[in-house]
Amino acid sequence: MILGTFLLAFSYYHINFQNNLTEGGFMGLALLGKFAFNISPTLTMVALDIPIFILALFLKGRKFLMNTMIAATAFTVFYEICDRFSPLVFDMHQYMPIAAILSGITTGFGAGIVLRYGGATGGDDILTLFLSKFTGLSVGTVFLIIDLVVLGLSLLYLPLMATLYTVLAVSISARIITWVVEYGRRDRESVTA
Repeated sequence: MILGTFLLAFSYYHINFQNNLTEGGFMGLALLGKFAFNISPTLTMVALDIPIFILALFLKGRKFLMNTMIAATAFTVFYEICDRFSPLVFDMHQYMPIAAILSGITTGFGAGIVLRYGGATGGDDILTLFLSKFTGLSVGTVFLIIDLVVLGLSLLYLPLMATLYTVLAVSISARIITWVVEYGRRDRESVTA
């Protein structure tokens, strides 16, 4: 699970941030709130995360919530380390399709690992798990739907090309998340059934 949080932090900082790829999910909503209403993204994230974390405690249990708190803390620490100390620069502004593909692969594996091993890195991950279970859609498909809605709203303040490259990244990420979360599980379930 810690490896997954490292991959996410590395990708968000070195690929997404350094190459101006935007965000979907709760972070995308927080950035939209900053643009539209000048609300602090931190405040928006807390307001969105707290009710989902409380719901997770009752529906998924303490172990899941503890794993989520560990994953969220590890992600924050790894991101801060990348931001403050990493000498690496991945300037791919001239190769944005490659940046989007790399982002999709690394964030997909990172998020998939965290989810597969019983945690989440934030409220939008938890919401995705709940919606996946409720609708029967794969986790990756639900991630993609949520991200596409948020990215559509983000067109109010973001350039079209940055949004389209992010759509490519989240589309790849969604497929990889589904693969990582579900790989081998159906086979194991059919053997034990």
